[in-house]
Amino acid sequence: MTPIPNIVHFIFGLRPQQEPFHLLHYLAIESCRNILRPQKIYLYFHHLPFGVLWDEIRPHLELVHVDLVPVVSRAVYDPGQVPEAYRYAHHADFIRLDALIEHGGIYADIDTLFLRPLPEALFDERFVIGREQDLRDEATGTLKPSLGNAFLMSQPGAAFAVRWREEMASAMNGSWSQHSTVLPQALSQEMPGEVHVEPVESFYGVPYTPAGLAALLEDGPLDVEKSYSLHLWEHLWWSADRNDHSTRNAGDFGLSAIRDSTSPLAELARPFLPDLDIDDYRSVVP
Repeated sequence: MTPIPNIVHFIFGLRPQQEPFHLLHYLAIESCRNILRPQKIYLYFHHLPFGVLWDEIRPHLELVHVDLVPVVSRAVYDPGQVPEAYRYAHHADFIRLDALIEHGGIYADIDTLFLRPLPEALFDERFVIGREQDLRDEATGTLKPSLGNAFLMSQPGAAFAVRWREEMASAMNGSWSQHSTVLPQALSQEMPGEVHVEPVESFYGVPYTPAGLAALLEDGPLDVEKSYSLHLWEHLWWSADRNDHSTRNAGDFGLSAIRDSTSPLAELARPFLPDLDIDDYRSVVP
């Protein structure tokens, strides 16, 4: 059986870029480079990023321009479930599987922080996915098991990836997760020999709850001793206009803030900071 190749895929820039490439996105790629030491890092984009930190990281990337996914562009969304602003995330759901089916390797969301090397045994699996915290059913309010798609590993052409990709369009129902986390959970029950499921702590050691995000972004405590990487759940707190999950936002995580903060996120990220004197990199325009 062919091992999963040590190449990594990121996706960014599926929306027009109005802000310079953010420090936390730089740290996702830089921590990946340092921890996994991949043979290649691909970044798939529709709109090219810009800024000082983009200029720093770009030489380490293989850039791939991608088109948006027609079935996602045509989808009708219920504003009560998924705001239009998040449509880009569903484009990424399709693009990541296409990349893994073609090349194999590792996919990680751009709001990932890598902490320690992956076990060699994972590279011998056909497909690897991580369990995330149980998902609350949007219709019934009950909790149900869910497999996250923010961190994936795959052989080229893996049967699980191909089946998931084939069924994804028909599974889209206007919700955030039906096609992206509920569907792979169902497929894992049908195809147990084609997929290896990692426990929650491997990739989702921080819950997406307000308490979990406060522990990560503010004052802890945070136990990530069993985590290979952390998913930061940025869509829940990134905008200053959204404070239902955290009082923090992207503007709180500049270079000086990460250097000086005692938050668990800052302490975990500091080894990967760029050697730059600038601080307000967000003010840099194209």
